[in-house]
Amino acid sequence: MNAPVSLSAWIDGVGLIAPGLPDWAHGAAVLAGREAHVPAPSVLPAPMVLPPNERRRASRVVRVALASGLAALEQAGMAPSGVAAVFAASTADGHNCHALCETLASHDQRVSPTRFHNSLHNTPAGYWSIATGAMAASQSLCAYDASFAAGLIEALVQIHATAAPCVLIAYDAEYPEPLASLRPIPDAAGISLVLGPEASPRSLARLDIRLGDGAATRLGSPSLEALRTAIPALRGLPLLEALASARGGELDLEYLAPLSLHLTLSPC
Repeated sequence: MNAPVSLSAWIDGVGLIAPGLPDWAHGAAVLAGREAHVPAPSVLPAPMVLPPNERRRASRVVRVALASGLAALEQAGMAPSGVAAVFAASTADGHNCHALCETLASHDQRVSPTRFHNSLHNTPAGYWSIATGAMAASQSLCAYDASFAAGLIEALVQIHATAAPCVLIAYDAEYPEPLASLRPIPDAAGISLVLGPEASPRSLARLDIRLGDGAATRLGSPSLEALRTAIPALRGLPLLEALASARGGELDLEYLAPLSLHLTLSPC
């Protein structure tokens, strides 16, 4: 039997926005157990990097994607304009989807052009290119609850193919009712990782990934574990917990059943 294919990269920057975890600095302290997790709604910064017209149109998924991605690149000391990006989300813009459904269910079924272009799964990638002037390649993918793991695989494949850095931007946001009863994501959240082909002075850890079949690694904190299971983008929290604790080791993230994504983290 052939050995499982393994891919590797170096983590150079992290961005995090989640309920009670407003940024990576605070999130790392909570995930490492130095501070208690206090549940609170996600705080999404205004996307000041966008021109005024686009800023007004930016949805919650766009705002969380921009904020977490830019924070990760700032930590890595990289300009976003030259870095390839992988955008991963389990669904699209829930509030925009709700508004479109309301329009189509009304007597006046004329859909707003802005609503239409905000309904596309690659909308955050488009706003990203406007905000940063990025000309590098970008991918937008969805694998439902496995989207974080799928995005991580795609990012490392790109690094293997191009020998250039890549930023993974994983995000999700809530749906209003009645769609929330079918897709109960409680709040917006995002995890971003700047990944490189070689170690740099800013590298935090080496990451090796391969397909596995283990159970997903759980978090010890009940409130953080609840976030991990409730918001698909936060399926990556066990990786951030290991990174924040600087302990390294092996863990599994949820992927497409019966598979998992097996990670080996080696802190610098």
